[in-house]
Amino acid sequence: MSISDAAPLRSRQIIIAGGGIAGLTAALAFAARGFPVRLFERAPALHEFGAGLQLSPNATRLLARLGVLDALRPVSVRPEAVVLRRADSLREIARVPLGSDAEARWKAPYFVLHRADLHGALLAQARRVPDIEITTGATVRDAAFHPMGVTASIDVDGAVREVGGRLLVGADGVWSSLRALAGSGESHFVGRNAWRATIRTDGVAYAALEGFADRNLVTTFLHSQAHMVAYPIRAGSAINLVAFTRGKAMERNWSERRTPDALLSALRGADGRLLRMIRESGQWTAWPIHTVDPTTQWTLPQGLALIGDAAHAMTPFAAQGAASAIEDAYVLAQNVAAQPDAIAIALQRYEAARRARVISVARRGRLNEFAWHASGPVAVARDLFLKARGPKRLAADLDWLYGWEPDGE
Repeated sequence: MSISDAAPLRSRQIIIAGGGIAGLTAALAFAARGFPVRLFERAPALHEFGAGLQLSPNATRLLARLGVLDALRPVSVRPEAVVLRRADSLREIARVPLGSDAEARWKAPYFVLHRADLHGALLAQARRVPDIEITTGATVRDAAFHPMGVTASIDVDGAVREVGGRLLVGADGVWSSLRALAGSGESHFVGRNAWRATIRTDGVAYAALEGFADRNLVTTFLHSQAHMVAYPIRAGSAINLVAFTRGKAMERNWSERRTPDALLSALRGADGRLLRMIRESGQWTAWPIHTVDPTTQWTLPQGLALIGDAAHAMTPFAAQGAASAIEDAYVLAQNVAAQPDAIAIALQRYEAARRARVISVARRGRLNEFAWHASGPVAVARDLFLKARGPKRLAADLDWLYGWEPDGE
């Protein structure tokens, strides 16, 4: 069965596949520039997987422009610093000031929060915009490109709907089905798995490490075989724990429940208080870390653009996954609005504007991964270097990352 919904000649309509953080941000960014948007999400209801995320100033700056930031303030925490500690002794190695210092330095706040709270704020804002239409239970199966733009074939409850528009945006995540249209390869497993759990700040798990994972800090515990990050979410009522270990690839599933045995084994030799907190946290959720080569093609000149993890999924070691998706969405809309009748040029400029930065962010993640899992003399040298550099210079090292703004704005 085919339901025709083809757009007229010279349509400005934007079709977005994926209703996560990348897709909703793109919908808002395009609608703000006068483009009607049709967003299709394969899940029967819009929701966000995962628990916590970090939103650095390069992301919150753009969310403010899209009218979303104020809704995040009541559910977020503005941490005072990022602190690095050794897992074996809990000794502090380094501290990067955030809080009011971050806002003064980078002109936007640094927030930590639950992914669902960011997703909910984006969705609420999108539903207030008349030019954004959202359809759930709908999967973009294929697309045909022609002089008028693109016609997407969308499966909605077994019926194939053909929807026309000027541009198809693939925001369907690391395991994107639209990546093949751009001629890009599949994601690949990087040899590490991620673990997450959430604990309440009034519970026994938090009490085991109180004073070393404060509710106003982002704390990273470093170990040669693994590392763990702890930071507050839900306005400080809970702590998000996320850890990373080496291992064989797990299923491509964001919600596999596991006991923390493998995590405890990887952190052998860590301080007993840290291990006790992990044990007291109960079951954990685990998933494999996949990345996408950022040098592959993200666009088709006829009218396809990939954003976020669909284009360049990266490891989480620079805490920039959500921020990079938000940047992509904003810059894509900016370039298409500047060249609405020359979509090939707009897409070329989008890809050129984003690629070098994404590669730099991924490189920073690899550097962090190396440093955080150092052992022996290398770990000693790391600790001495970070101590000598000091908080202010460590913050300055992040100016290129957190102080970024789109060209022309």
